[in-house]
Amino acid sequence: QVQLVESGGGLVQPGGSLRLSCAASGSIIEIYTMGWYRQAPGKQRDMVATITVGNVPNYADSVKGRFTISRDNAKNTVYLQMNSLKPEDTAVYYCTVDARTTGGSRTRSWGQGTQVTVSS
Repeated sequence: QVQLVESGGGLVQPGGSLRLSCAASGSIIEIYTMGWYRQAPGKQRDMVATITVGNVPNYADSVKGRFTISRDNAKNTVYLQMNSLKPEDTAVYYCTVDARTTGGSRTRSWGQGTQVTVSS
């Protein structure tokens, strides 16, 4: 089983920055793709950014040039640096990890979510 603990959300003014972190723990053998999704009220959950085990990032068009995803494999942690934040970035941000566990299975796990609010 994989547990994910997110941190770093909060309230920020338009144009500001936040850095989200997500640490994975549990019966992990190997972590593959890590990523961030977000869900605004009344909307579906959408991909924000993902990063492969080879450190290849992928971004939603709406955040390209403003957000940067990175990972620290030694710490089983993924980060999302968010710059030039806009009100439309307001959402609950969820971390997700694709991992193989000691039981032999490969599972996708989700964090509990962290609120990001961009408002003046």
